[in-house]
Amino acid sequence: MAENSLQRTVWVDSTAKSFHVDVKVGPFSLVGDAGPEYGGEDAGPNPYDYLMTALGTCTGMTVGLYARKMKMPLEHIRVKLTHKSIYAVDCEDCHQKDGTIEQLTREIELTGPLTDEQRQVLLGAAKKCPVAEILTHEIKIETRLVSGTAGAGASASAPH
Repeated sequence: MAENSLQRTVWVDSTAKSFHVDVKVGPFSLVGDAGPEYGGEDAGPNPYDYLMTALGTCTGMTVGLYARKMKMPLEHIRVKLTHKSIYAVDCEDCHQKDGTIEQLTREIELTGPLTDEQRQVLLGAAKKCPVAEILTHEIKIETRLVSGTAGAGASASAPH
């Protein structure tokens, strides 16, 4: 049975020798790495890049879908994302008040003969993209070790 494209398993293989990782997502192969300033070779996007990519692709898809459904004259969507750490005390609308908070900034450019009202509706749709919903709600990450053969590398069940 084929894997549902919304529920694919992600496999990440690496060694302890570098930050370089090989990623397999369904039929797609990707690479991840850290930049030289962190000891990597910058051979691919870093984990924060992939997190922003998830938010950006979801935003573009959600806005486009909503515009199509509402028959809005949207021609092009461009999403720019940046990440930085900020001090919690500088964030007026954050619950946390100590330490630092990770801030993702999402700027959305909509091209086409849209009214101001349509632009605001599409902005609202962007805020409801499923990845944004996940990132702004409580997340439970269950982590467990699975058995493997010492020195054998990746699990035999992982695709290569």
